[in-house]
Amino acid sequence: MRAHTILDDPGRNFVASDYLRMEVLPKALYHRQNAEVLLYEQFFSRAVQIVSPAVSLMMQAYTEAYTFGLAALDAVHIAAAKFSGAEEFITTERPTTPLFRITGISIKTITLP
Repeated sequence: MRAHTILDDPGRNFVASDYLRMEVLPKALYHRQNAEVLLYEQFFSRAVQIVSPAVSLMMQAYTEAYTFGLAALDAVHIAAAKFSGAEEFITTERPTTPLFRITGISIKTITLP
């Protein structure tokens, strides 16, 4: 419900990355979770920007990872968000995770406390 409140907000523009697509779509497709696949496809079709893989992005992700103690894919997602100029990073991670050490972008969770 909290995710839909954000996703359905007409005042928001979304940025995604090919990394995010790789993280969420293949498993849903494999398990034939059609409703989930549809949700992801709608999200990606609405994104105003899709960040593509790049060496410079991976270098930035590496810096984010060692600076803030992030897991590899979290660092890539943060680097992609910063690269795109996003103002906010929305996650399902709890506020106690290393993602909330990040500086330079607002981090918001949709997970209940």
